Amino acid sequence: MEPHAPTPSRRALLRSGAGLGAAALGLATISASTARAADDRRPPGERGAPDSGRRASAGYPPTHWIPASTSNYTVSNRPTTYQVDFVVIHVTQETFPDAMKIFQNPAKKVSAHYMVASADGYIGQFVREKDVAWHAGNWNYNTRSIGIEHEGWVDRPEYFTDAMYASSAALTAAICGTYGIPRTREHIIAHSEVPGATHTDPGRLWDWDRYIALVNG
Repeated sequence: MEPHAPTPSRRALLRSGAGLGAAALGLATISASTARAADDRRPPGERGAPDSGRRASAGYPPTHWIPASTSNYTVSNRPTTYQVDFVVIHVTQETFPDAMKIFQNPAKKVSAHYMVASADGYIGQFVREKDVAWHAGNWNYNTRSIGIEHEGWVDRPEYFTDAMYASSAALTAAICGTYGIPRTREHIIAHSEVPGATHTDPGRLWDWDRYIALVNG
């Protein structure tokens, strides 16, 4: 998917080996319990999000540090190395726990900075903002953006809950404040709007008017 790590499409990766039988269970009630358990098993000094003091002062919502495999992103020093200009909105086409496993699998070559759970808006952070996550399918946009995944499917709007919208919008607002990104649709974009994208997420059922209003609220 990236110039330095060519792979199949991101959606194919998220589907592969992840067990889509979970979709038949309807709206996930386990939310991010698997992710919480993974975070809780880490040594106390590694729990929670990185740079927690800076993040608290910038108004970030609570996030939980669940690192992706180091094989699935590029270490960097943004915004010194690359200016951050965009937030890219994704939908996983998978449950939170299964997408989390994919980000932690070194063979998958895919990641996002954050993922938001459907049922309760739980936020997992998988890649530090200073580093380049492999989420957009376009290297230039990867270097200049923060990628936020959302648990669910583009054709199942029941996954786009009030809790998810509120939590994700608070996260996007904080990111925009940190990097001076305008809180507009020109800078908060869909994965499908990335140049060269072959993906449709977050899809026509994502309520952009509501989301941007919440980001600016």
